[in-house]
Amino acid sequence: MLGNRLDKSILGASYKSGKSMKEISRLLNCSEHKVVYWMDKYAIKRRTRSEATYIKANPDGDPFKIKKKLSPEEEILFGVGLGIYWGEGNKVTPHIVSVGNTDLRIIKVFIKFLEIICNVRKDKFKYSLICFNDSNPRQVADHWSQYLNINPQKFGKIVQIPSQGKGTYRKKSQFGVCAVSVCNIKLKAWIMSELERVSNAWIV
Repeated sequence: MLGNRLDKSILGASYKSGKSMKEISRLLNCSEHKVVYWMDKYAIKRRTRSEATYIKANPDGDPFKIKKKLSPEEEILFGVGLGIYWGEGNKVTPHIVSVGNTDLRIIKVFIKFLEIICNVRKDKFKYSLICFNDSNPRQVADHWSQYLNINPQKFGKIVQIPSQGKGTYRKKSQFGVCAVSVCNIKLKAWIMSELERVSNAWIV
């Protein structure tokens, strides 16, 4: 800080690193109002509340990176992954990428889509299970964890619902529904934009 003036380079670098107005004011030992004043004076664009929240949640940058150059096999995975999300994904919540299904293969392929095409870090994956109340939650968790190669504790509390009867649907769903999700508003926006692009290209 030079006299009553805040140094533009320090102010800009501090803000770019993700620090809030309050954190910068503490760093420079001045009022938050003064930080705002000099940012406006230097025309340093301020983040929106949602942008600030995103940086706080992702201090090391985006926890994903969309792969640009795809092999023929990855092109197929790209299309199948989008198709799975189009049919089974959560399209309502803006910051959640989530797919749930009873089919082990659908969940596994979508995870591969997130890992290979989107390069999502594994620590960002969350899992949940819903099963019938006459199922054994431990067996259900073991069933999915063995196939997905994850710790059963990753599922947390398993939700149980009333049985749907003894028909073929009950047999098919004896291990319930597994959902895999990633909380990231930018990743969700990219997936939805890709779905929009594909639908505009193929649906007349």
